Amino acid sequence: MEIDQDPLQQQIEKAKKGKQAAFNYLLDRFWNEVYGFQLKRTQNEYDAEDITIQTFSRAFDKIDTYDPTYTFKTWLFTISKNIHVDLIRKKKASIRSRTTDEEDDKVHKIADDTPTIEDTLITEQNLAQLLRDIKKLKPHYQEVINLRYFQEMSYKEISAALQEPMNNVKVKLLRAKKLLAEVIENRKTRS
Repeated sequence: MEIDQDPLQQQIEKAKKGKQAAFNYLLDRFWNEVYGFQLKRTQNEYDAEDITIQTFSRAFDKIDTYDPTYTFKTWLFTISKNIHVDLIRKKKASIRSRTTDEEDDKVHKIADDTPTIEDTLITEQNLAQLLRDIKKLKPHYQEVINLRYFQEMSYKEISAALQEPMNNVKVKLLRAKKLLAEVIENRKTRS
């Protein structure tokens, strides 16, 4: 299915300016395609999801380098493929890399000031029901929601606690909020 490039290009331009809604749009639009691409390559759901999170993290960090002469999806797939190749190399060499404070300081900041539809849905829920809904998410999504909203940690604190780059935390949190909003919506439509 070919998508109209004009609205997509507009969202990319907004993302380059740090607009949270544009990042959400790009994540929602391309998540399944990048995840499916990696699932075929890795044959492992956890690895595919982890690589997809890293793909969007890197893409959002480097969005200024995107060349519109190529399709955005191709650009994302190239990033994703490179991350997968790097992970294979690291596993073979059994070298573990850690993010330094200097690298953290270079991380592109994704503005997070406007409540999204997902944020609004989540805050409207009563706490007991919200906790039941959160339990339906995968453990790593439960953890990032707990750290951000219940322990009120900053992205930097979550990054340190999980020993993951800050952009990975941001993408993981975006994805967790979207999945949680879907759980809430599904429950509401069944009620």
